[in-house]
Amino acid sequence: MACDATILRQVPLFALLDDDETAVLASQVEIARFPARRRIYKIGDAAERAYVMVSGAVRVTTIDEDHQDVVVAEPAYGEFFGFASMLDQTPHQTEAVAVEDTVCIEVDRNDIMVLLRQKPHAGMDMLSVLGRQLHATQQLGRSRATRNPNEIIEQKSTVGERIADAVAGFGGSWTFIITFLMMLCLYAAINLALRASAWDPYPFILLNLFLSMLAAIQAPVILMSQNRQSEKDRISAEHDYEVNLKAELEIMLLHEKIDLLREKQWDELLQIQKEQLKLLAAVAQKTHQSP
Repeated sequence: MACDATILRQVPLFALLDDDETAVLASQVEIARFPARRRIYKIGDAAERAYVMVSGAVRVTTIDEDHQDVVVAEPAYGEFFGFASMLDQTPHQTEAVAVEDTVCIEVDRNDIMVLLRQKPHAGMDMLSVLGRQLHATQQLGRSRATRNPNEIIEQKSTVGERIADAVAGFGGSWTFIITFLMMLCLYAAINLALRASAWDPYPFILLNLFLSMLAAIQAPVILMSQNRQSEKDRISAEHDYEVNLKAELEIMLLHEKIDLLREKQWDELLQIQKEQLKLLAAVAQKTHQSP
Protein backbone atom coordinates (compact mmCIF):
# COMPACT_ATOMS: atom_id res chain seq x y z
CA MET A 1 0.00 0.00 0.00
CA ALA A 2 1.44 3.37 -1.05
CA CYS A 3 2.33 5.93 1.61
CA ASP A 4 0.82 9.40 1.95
CA ALA A 5 3.37 12.23 1.75
CA THR A 6 1.79 13.95 4.76
CA ILE A 7 2.75 10.98 6.93
CA LEU A 8 6.39 11.18 5.84
CA ARG A 9 6.55 14.86 6.79
CA GLN A 10 5.87 13.85 10.40
CA VAL A 11 8.89 11.51 10.49
CA PRO A 12 11.89 13.34 12.07
CA LEU A 13 14.40 11.80 9.63
CA PHE A 14 12.48 13.18 6.65
CA ALA A 15 11.45 16.47 8.26
CA LEU A 16 13.86 18.59 6.17
CA LEU A 17 12.86 17.13 2.80
CA ASP A 18 11.04 19.50 0.45
CA ASP A 19 7.75 18.63 -1.27
CA ASP A 20 9.38 17.12 -4.37
CA GLU A 21 11.77 14.96 -2.33
CA THR A 22 8.94 13.83 -0.06
CA ALA A 23 6.81 12.94 -3.08
CA VAL A 24 9.60 10.83 -4.57
CA LEU A 25 10.09 8.94 -1.31
CA ALA A 26 6.33 8.49 -0.82
CA SER A 27 6.09 6.84 -4.23
CA GLN A 28 8.70 4.25 -3.16
CA VAL A 29 7.84 3.30 0.43
CA GLU A 30 4.77 1.32 1.48
CA ILE A 31 2.43 1.10 4.45
CA ALA A 32 2.53 -2.19 6.39
CA ARG A 33 -0.05 -3.32 8.94
CA PHE A 34 0.67 -5.85 11.69
CA PRO A 35 -1.94 -7.38 14.02
CA ALA A 36 -1.31 -7.65 17.73
CA ARG A 37 1.36 -10.21 18.81
CA ARG A 38 2.62 -10.47 15.22
CA ARG A 39 6.39 -10.84 14.91
CA ILE A 40 7.72 -8.28 12.42
CA TYR A 41 11.20 -9.79 12.22
CA LYS A 42 13.39 -12.00 14.38
CA ILE A 43 17.07 -12.20 15.23
CA GLY A 44 19.07 -13.47 12.28
CA ASP A 45 16.54 -12.51 9.61
CA ALA A 46 17.85 -10.75 6.52
CA ALA A 47 17.55 -7.01 7.08
CA GLU A 48 15.79 -6.12 3.84
CA ARG A 49 13.58 -3.41 5.32
CA ALA A 50 13.41 -0.90 8.12
CA TYR A 51 10.22 0.39 9.66
CA VAL A 52 8.88 3.74 10.84
CA MET A 53 6.16 3.82 13.51
CA VAL A 54 2.88 5.40 12.46
CA SER A 55 0.47 4.01 15.05
CA GLY A 56 0.22 1.17 17.54
CA ALA A 57 3.03 -0.21 19.70
CA VAL A 58 6.13 -2.31 18.96
CA ARG A 59 8.59 -3.89 21.37
CA VAL A 60 12.16 -4.42 20.13
CA THR A 61 14.10 -6.98 22.18
CA THR A 62 17.38 -8.86 22.13
CA ILE A 63 18.92 -11.74 24.09
CA ASP A 64 21.71 -11.03 26.60
CA GLU A 65 24.55 -13.29 27.72
CA ASP A 66 22.27 -14.97 30.27
CA HIS A 67 19.80 -15.85 27.48
CA GLN A 68 17.24 -13.45 28.88
CA ASP A 69 15.04 -11.19 26.74
CA VAL A 70 16.04 -7.54 27.12
CA VAL A 71 13.87 -4.70 25.84
CA VAL A 72 16.01 -2.54 23.55
CA ALA A 73 13.41 0.00 22.46
CA GLU A 74 9.73 0.75 22.27
CA PRO A 75 9.69 3.15 19.31
CA ALA A 76 7.26 6.05 19.40
CA TYR A 77 5.51 7.74 16.49
CA GLY A 78 7.93 8.65 13.70
CA GLU A 79 10.84 6.59 15.09
CA PHE A 80 12.76 3.92 13.16
CA PHE A 81 13.55 0.36 14.13
CA GLY A 82 15.67 -2.10 12.16
CA PHE A 83 17.30 0.86 10.41
CA ALA A 84 20.98 0.12 11.15
CA SER A 85 20.80 -3.49 9.95
CA MET A 86 19.01 -2.41 6.79
CA LEU A 87 21.72 0.11 5.94
CA ASP A 88 24.57 -2.29 6.79
CA GLN A 89 22.81 -5.20 5.05
CA THR A 90 23.57 -7.40 8.03
CA PRO A 91 21.15 -9.81 9.76
CA HIS A 92 18.93 -8.32 12.44
CA GLN A 93 20.45 -8.31 15.91
CA THR A 94 17.06 -7.74 17.54
CA GLU A 95 13.49 -9.03 17.36
CA ALA A 96 10.47 -6.78 16.81
CA VAL A 97 6.95 -7.78 17.84
CA ALA A 98 3.74 -5.77 17.47
CA VAL A 99 2.27 -5.36 20.95
CA GLU A 100 -1.04 -4.18 19.48
CA ASP A 101 -2.45 -3.50 16.03
CA THR A 102 0.33 -1.50 14.41
CA VAL A 103 0.80 0.53 11.25
CA CYS A 104 4.35 1.16 9.98
CA ILE A 105 6.11 2.57 6.94
CA GLU A 106 8.36 0.04 5.19
CA VAL A 107 11.64 1.46 3.88
CA ASP A 108 14.43 -0.46 2.13
CA ARG A 109 17.80 0.51 0.69
CA ASN A 110 16.42 0.76 -2.83
CA ASP A 111 13.89 3.38 -1.68
CA ILE A 112 16.70 5.50 -0.26
CA MET A 113 18.86 4.97 -3.36
CA VAL A 114 16.05 6.06 -5.70
CA LEU A 115 15.56 9.19 -3.61
CA LEU A 116 19.28 10.00 -3.64
CA ARG A 117 19.60 9.40 -7.39
CA GLN A 118 16.71 11.69 -8.19
CA LYS A 119 17.23 14.20 -5.39
CA PRO A 120 20.91 14.14 -4.26
CA HIS A 121 20.43 17.02 -1.83
CA ALA A 122 17.98 14.91 0.17
CA GLY A 123 20.94 12.94 1.49
CA MET A 124 22.38 16.05 3.14
CA ASP A 125 18.99 16.83 4.69
CA MET A 126 18.76 13.38 6.24
CA LEU A 127 22.38 13.53 7.40
CA SER A 128 21.64 16.87 9.07
CA VAL A 129 18.80 15.29 11.05
CA LEU A 130 20.96 12.31 12.02
CA GLY A 131 23.73 14.70 13.07
CA ARG A 132 21.36 16.59 15.36
CA GLN A 133 20.17 13.34 16.92
CA LEU A 134 23.77 12.21 17.43
CA HIS A 135 24.70 15.51 19.10
CA ALA A 136 21.63 15.29 21.33
CA THR A 137 22.57 11.74 22.33
CA GLN A 138 26.16 12.73 23.08
CA GLN A 139 25.01 15.71 25.13
CA LEU A 140 22.64 13.47 27.08
CA GLY A 141 25.47 11.00 27.72
CA ARG A 142 27.77 13.78 28.92
CA SER A 143 25.17 15.31 31.23
CA ARG A 144 24.22 11.96 32.75
CA ALA A 145 27.79 10.75 33.09
CA THR A 146 28.94 13.94 34.88
CA ARG A 147 26.13 14.09 37.42
CA ASN A 148 26.88 13.53 41.10
CA PRO A 149 24.72 10.75 42.59
CA ASN A 150 25.06 12.18 46.10
CA GLU A 151 23.63 15.50 44.95
CA ILE A 152 20.70 13.69 43.29
CA ILE A 153 19.93 11.82 46.52
CA GLU A 154 20.14 14.97 48.63
CA GLN A 155 17.83 16.87 46.31
CA LYS A 156 15.17 14.14 46.56
CA SER A 157 15.53 13.44 50.30
CA THR A 158 12.77 14.51 52.71
CA VAL A 159 13.12 15.92 56.23
CA GLY A 160 12.33 12.54 57.76
CA GLU A 161 15.01 10.84 55.65
CA ARG A 162 17.58 13.44 56.66
CA ILE A 163 16.69 12.89 60.33
CA ALA A 164 17.02 9.11 59.85
CA ASP A 165 20.50 9.56 58.35
CA ALA A 166 21.53 11.81 61.25
CA VAL A 167 20.22 9.36 63.87
CA ALA A 168 21.89 6.39 62.17
CA GLY A 169 25.13 8.31 61.79
CA PHE A 170 25.22 9.37 65.45
CA GLY A 171 23.97 6.00 66.74
CA GLY A 172 26.80 4.19 64.97
CA SER A 173 29.59 6.38 66.31
CA TRP A 174 31.96 5.97 69.23
CA THR A 175 30.69 9.26 70.62
CA PHE A 176 27.25 7.77 71.11
CA ILE A 177 28.60 4.51 72.54
CA ILE A 178 30.88 6.20 75.11
CA THR A 179 28.29 8.84 76.07
CA PHE A 180 25.51 6.26 76.43
CA LEU A 181 27.74 3.95 78.49
CA MET A 182 28.70 6.80 80.83
CA MET A 183 25.03 7.75 81.29
CA LEU A 184 24.12 4.13 82.10
CA CYS A 185 26.90 3.87 84.65
CA LEU A 186 25.92 7.21 86.22
CA TYR A 187 22.25 6.19 86.34
CA ALA A 188 23.04 2.87 88.03
CA ALA A 189 25.51 4.47 90.48
CA ILE A 190 23.02 7.12 91.62
CA ASN A 191 20.24 4.60 92.18
CA LEU A 192 22.59 2.25 94.06
CA ALA A 193 23.79 5.13 96.25
CA LEU A 194 20.26 6.23 97.16
CA ARG A 195 19.35 2.69 98.25
CA ALA A 196 15.79 2.66 99.65
CA SER A 197 14.96 6.17 98.36
CA ALA A 198 16.06 5.41 94.76
CA TRP A 199 13.42 6.06 92.06
CA ASP A 200 14.61 2.95 90.13
CA PRO A 201 16.19 0.48 92.53
CA TYR A 202 18.07 -2.62 91.43
CA PRO A 203 17.39 -4.43 89.00
CA PHE A 204 16.55 -1.08 87.30
CA ILE A 205 13.16 -2.01 85.81
CA LEU A 206 12.48 1.58 84.67
CA LEU A 207 15.85 1.70 82.90
CA ASN A 208 15.04 -1.55 81.08
CA LEU A 209 11.75 -0.01 79.92
CA PHE A 210 13.55 3.06 78.56
CA LEU A 211 16.14 0.90 76.78
CA SER A 212 13.44 -1.28 75.18
CA MET A 213 11.58 1.82 73.96
CA LEU A 214 14.80 3.29 72.58
CA ALA A 215 15.64 0.06 70.72
CA ALA A 216 12.09 -0.16 69.31
CA ILE A 217 12.36 3.37 67.90
CA GLN A 218 16.00 3.23 66.82
CA ALA A 219 15.72 -0.01 64.80
CA PRO A 220 13.22 1.25 62.15
CA VAL A 221 15.06 4.58 61.92
CA ILE A 222 18.29 2.71 61.14
CA LEU A 223 16.43 0.58 58.57
CA MET A 224 15.22 3.76 56.88
CA SER A 225 18.80 4.98 56.66
CA GLN A 226 19.94 1.62 55.26
CA ASN A 227 17.25 1.78 52.59
CA ARG A 228 18.51 5.22 51.58
CA GLN A 229 22.05 3.88 51.47
CA SER A 230 20.87 1.07 49.18
CA GLU A 231 19.29 3.70 46.93
CA LYS A 232 22.57 5.61 46.89
CA ASP A 233 24.45 2.45 45.96
CA ARG A 234 21.99 1.74 43.14
CA ILE A 235 22.33 5.25 41.71
CA SER A 236 26.12 5.08 42.06
CA ALA A 237 26.14 1.77 40.18
CA GLU A 238 24.01 3.29 37.41
CA HIS A 239 26.35 6.27 37.30
CA ASP A 240 29.39 4.01 37.01
CA TYR A 241 27.70 2.12 34.18
CA GLU A 242 26.94 5.36 32.33
CA VAL A 243 30.52 6.56 32.78
CA ASN A 244 31.87 3.24 31.48
CA LEU A 245 29.44 3.32 28.56
CA LYS A 246 30.45 6.88 27.69
CA ALA A 247 34.13 5.93 27.90
CA GLU A 248 33.53 2.95 25.63
CA LEU A 249 31.72 5.13 23.09
CA GLU A 250 34.49 7.71 23.18
CA ILE A 251 37.09 4.97 22.64
CA MET A 252 35.10 3.62 19.69
CA LEU A 253 34.97 7.11 18.19
CA LEU A 254 38.71 7.49 18.67
CA HIS A 255 39.30 4.15 16.95
CA GLU A 256 37.14 5.25 14.04
CA LYS A 257 39.01 8.54 13.75
CA ILE A 258 42.38 6.76 13.89
CA ASP A 259 41.24 4.31 11.22
CA LEU A 260 40.12 7.19 9.01
CA LEU A 261 43.44 8.97 9.50
CA ARG A 262 45.30 5.76 8.72
CA GLU A 263 43.29 5.22 5.54
CA LYS A 264 43.89 8.81 4.55
CA GLN A 265 47.62 8.44 5.15
CA TRP A 266 47.68 5.25 3.06
CA ASP A 267 45.85 7.02 0.25
CA GLU A 268 48.29 9.92 0.41
CA LEU A 269 51.24 7.51 0.48
CA LEU A 270 49.92 5.61 -2.54
CA GLN A 271 49.39 8.88 -4.36
CA ILE A 272 52.96 9.97 -3.58
CA GLN A 273 54.30 6.62 -4.78
CA LYS A 274 52.34 6.92 -8.02
CA GLU A 275 53.73 10.40 -8.58
CA GLN A 276 57.26 9.14 -7.84
CA LEU A 277 56.82 6.27 -10.30
CA LYS A 278 55.59 8.70 -12.95
CA LEU A 279 58.55 10.97 -12.27
CA LEU A 280 61.02 8.05 -12.44
CA ALA A 281 59.42 6.86 -15.68
CA ALA A 282 59.71 10.35 -17.15
CA VAL A 283 63.36 10.63 -16.08
CA ALA A 284 64.12 7.19 -17.48
CA GLN A 285 62.42 8.07 -20.76
CA LYS A 286 64.42 11.31 -21.07
CA THR A 287 67.65 9.46 -20.26
CA HIS A 288 66.85 6.86 -22.88
CA GLN A 289 66.11 9.49 -25.51
CA SER A 290 69.25 11.59 -24.81
CA PRO A 291 72.33 10.74 -27.01
